[in-house]
Amino acid sequence: MAAKEIGVAVVGFGLAGRVFHAPFVSAVPGLRLEAIVQRKGDEDAKAYPTARVLRSFDEALKDRDIDLVVIGTPNETHFAMAKKAIEAGKHVVIDKPFAATSAEAKELWQLGWERGVCVAPFHNRRWDGDFQTVQSLLERNELGRVVTFESHFDRFRPMPREHTWKEGANPANGLLFDLGPHLVDQALALFGVPSGITASVRRDRDNTHIEDAFDITLEYPGLRAHCRSSMLAADAAPRFVLHGVRGSFKKFGLDPQEPALLGGAKVPRLGEGEWLGEPEEAWGTLTLAPNLAEPGELVRARVKTCPGDYRLFYANVRDAIQGTAELAVKPEDGYRVIRLLEMARVSSSEGRTLTVEF
Repeated sequence: MAAKEIGVAVVGFGLAGRVFHAPFVSAVPGLRLEAIVQRKGDEDAKAYPTARVLRSFDEALKDRDIDLVVIGTPNETHFAMAKKAIEAGKHVVIDKPFAATSAEAKELWQLGWERGVCVAPFHNRRWDGDFQTVQSLLERNELGRVVTFESHFDRFRPMPREHTWKEGANPANGLLFDLGPHLVDQALALFGVPSGITASVRRDRDNTHIEDAFDITLEYPGLRAHCRSSMLAADAAPRFVLHGVRGSFKKFGLDPQEPALLGGAKVPRLGEGEWLGEPEEAWGTLTLAPNLAEPGELVRARVKTCPGDYRLFYANVRDAIQGTAELAVKPEDGYRVIRLLEMARVSSSEGRTLTVEF
């Protein structure tokens, strides 16, 4: 028998709901975009005329046709809304940050387990093409033993934006809890739990209320993983740099899915067409020494970027709800990321390295 379609409500139709959630929910067979919760306006109805428009969150929680609730609202609301959804027996996807504190994250993790529902942090950038490429290089041991990993996600916004909650003075806002969850989650996915963390979390811009730059170093035996972001990077650093005993890999540029969607691209149904590849000029470079005794004789080659595909995040959530797969991004992953971001703040304020313990 075919599995029952999973009714989905996307809560919020700002950047998160409009760009990262509704298009990919709609593109995954087995998921049905049943409703969009938007307090005012009609952008959702115009974009998805077959989805019902709900004006309150409580309507979605009471609706028996909705099985999965996607929280794409301002950061400080994530915990309270996710908790209500879980208590109502709904499966939940929570946009990053998973919660504002590790205590809240742990409570959601525990509550989801008790109620028997899937609780998935939206760490979608595990499905970035550049990250998938790095993961593939490591799995094939192309660089030998890796000693340095650098991950940058930079922006250039020298002037704080007006009239947006993202610039509000709330500990759940700011670059650390905006891009930090992606970078730290990717490092954990590649290397596991670190032994130590050292960080600098800063406000570099003039007249800003939020943390707008950070450098986080995660320490592993024989390896340091650096996660960095700034809003004052007019000339962005490489997205990824890896150094190993056999050579190096360097990749510039961000995954093209977000800019494509912002430019109006339509996401095809999964299984009915390729989504998005990266042009050859954006591929990374692998530099190796074929003979380690002659390190000056290097060979450089372009590495085709694996295709990124956020549809696969939602395909996995579908399969987990239907009981045919484990969640790829588990609630404990969300908890660990938030805990490390909290530790980064402590490390920065106290100027010391902290031992990582969960």
